[in-house]
Amino acid sequence: MSLRPGFAALLALPLAACGAGTIVPPGAPVAPPPGPPASAFLKQGPLLGSDARRLTQMFGAPRLDIRETTVRKLQFANGRCVLDAYLYAPARGKEPVVTHVDARSPSGTDVDPAACATALQAK
Repeated sequence: MSLRPGFAALLALPLAACGAGTIVPPGAPVAPPPGPPASAFLKQGPLLGSDARRLTQMFGAPRLDIRETTVRKLQFANGRCVLDAYLYAPARGKEPVVTHVDARSPSGTDVDPAACATALQAK
């Protein structure tokens, strides 16, 4: 039994729809898939966007103030929690602001940063 060329092509169409759509020759450079937009990495929180002055107004003097070339880390603590705030300058010459916050209990267990901020303000 031989199939006509046109009929064989017609039978192959449903299978073609299941393929990736593009055949890349061996050795050809393959671009990685695009990553998520930058906005996907933005977290919301009560401290994000705050500068160092605002943090010290809220929590008092930091326990640690570590400055490196591109980042400043302020650490605030009381007996209930430890909060690390990482500040980066949004642009050259601009005041560094909080872009990331970590919070943990004194034993090292992760805690909610907003709850820790509230506990630090209560003193």
